[in-house]
Amino acid sequence: MLSFPNNNFDNRQPGSNEEILKISREKFGVTFPVLAKISVNGNDEHPLFTHLKNEQPGIFGSPIKWNFTKFIIDRQGNVVNRFLPMEDPLDISTNIEILLQESSS
Repeated sequence: MLSFPNNNFDNRQPGSNEEILKISREKFGVTFPVLAKISVNGNDEHPLFTHLKNEQPGIFGSPIKWNFTKFIIDRQGNVVNRFLPMEDPLDISTNIEILLQESSS
C-alpha cells in the first residue's frame, strides 16, 4: 500500500510533506509509505495518475473525485481495480488476497 497525498480537493492537505507524514503516522497510525505530495487531476497531474485513471476510469469518469480513491495494481503492473473514497480498505482486502493467491500459484 502506498499513499500519495494531494491538495486537489478543498485545500485538504496544505502542509509540507514532512507535516503530512507526521500527521499520518501520529493521528491515523499509518505504517505504509506516505510519498511526496502530487497532483492527481488537472494539467499538472502526475503521470502515474494519468495512467491509473486511463486504465480504470471509474464509475463517474476518469477524474478522481475525492481523497482516498484507491487502485489495486497486480504484480505485473496492471491496474486491476479502482475503488471509491468511501470504500474501507479492509473491505477490499479480499480482492488483494485473491490477486496474491493467483500470483503465487
